[in-house]
Amino acid sequence: MLPVNGTNSAFSTFLVTGLPGLESVHIWISIPFCAMFLFTLMGNVSIMTIIWQEETLHVPMYTFLAMLAFSDLGLSFFTFPTMLRIFWMDARELTFSACFTQMFFIHTFQDFESAIILAMAFDRYVAISHPLHYSSTLTNSVIAKIGLAIVVRTLSVQVPLPLLLRRLCFCHSNILSHSYCLHPDIIKLSCSDTRINSIFGLFVVLSTMGLDFLLILLSYVLILNTVLRIASHSGRLKALNTCISHLCAVILFFTPMICLSMLHRFGPRLPSHIYVTMANMHFLIPPVMNPIVYVVKTKQMQDKILKFFTKKTSEKPKVTFIT
Repeated sequence: MLPVNGTNSAFSTFLVTGLPGLESVHIWISIPFCAMFLFTLMGNVSIMTIIWQEETLHVPMYTFLAMLAFSDLGLSFFTFPTMLRIFWMDARELTFSACFTQMFFIHTFQDFESAIILAMAFDRYVAISHPLHYSSTLTNSVIAKIGLAIVVRTLSVQVPLPLLLRRLCFCHSNILSHSYCLHPDIIKLSCSDTRINSIFGLFVVLSTMGLDFLLILLSYVLILNTVLRIASHSGRLKALNTCISHLCAVILFFTPMICLSMLHRFGPRLPSHIYVTMANMHFLIPPVMNPIVYVVKTKQMQDKILKFFTKKTSEKPKVTFIT
C-alpha cells in the first residue's frame, strides 16, 4: 500500500462517530442494528443459495437478483461491523489505511448496486417491450459481459480515490461525521488543496449513480410507453406488476441519497443525527429490505424459499436398529 502523507498531518488516525447526541443509549440502539445485520446475512445468503441450486431460476432476472444480493452483502460487511464496534465497545479509532480501505469497498459496492439495479431495469424493459426476443437478447454471454462491464467501470473510477487521498495532509480535525469512512467526509478534514479530489469525486458520482439513475428513468419511460399500448386493462396490470419489486429496489436505494443531497444543499440546518440517520438509511436499509421485497412480490421466489426451508426441516436423521 502507498504510504499516507503523514509528514504534516497532525493525526495518525480518524475517529468515526456513532449517533450524535444518543451516546448514552448506544447499547440499546445496537440491538436493532445487530438484528438487521443478521437478517441481511440470512436473507441475502438464502437468495444466492437458492438461485444457485435451483436450475429453474437460472434466468436473467434471478441472475441479476443474485448479483444484487452479493452487492448487498458486501455493503453490509463494510458498514454494520464498524457501527456495532462503536455501539458495543466505543471503538472509534481507524488508521488512515483502514479508513481508506473501508471507504474504497463501501463506494465500490455502492456503485455495484447502482449498476446492477440499472441492469435489472434493462431486463424489465426487454421482458415487457420485446418479450419474444428476451431469451435471445439476454443470453448467458451477454449477462457475463454486463457483469464484467460493471466491475471494470466501478474499479476504474474507485481505485484512484484512495490513491488521491494519500497525498493529503490532515490537520483540521480527525473526527468523521459518520459511523464509517466516506470520501466527502474525509476530504473535509484535509488542510491540503482538495480541488482534484472534489472534482474527481463529483465526476465519479455523476458518471456512475447519476448516470444510472437517468438511464433507469429512461427505461421506465419506455416501459410505460409499451404498457400503455397494451389493449386490455388486466394485461397492463400484469406487465406493471412484474416491475414492482424492481421499483422498490430503486426507491430504497436512490431516495435516501437524493433526500440527503437536497437537505445538504437547500434544506434548513438540522441536528447532525438527522443527516447521519439519512446516510444510514441509504447504506443499511436496501440490504435488509431487498430480500424481503423480492420474496414477498415474486411468487416463484416464495415457492423456492418455502421448498428450501421445508426440505431442510424435514430432513431428520434416520436411526438404524441392528438385530
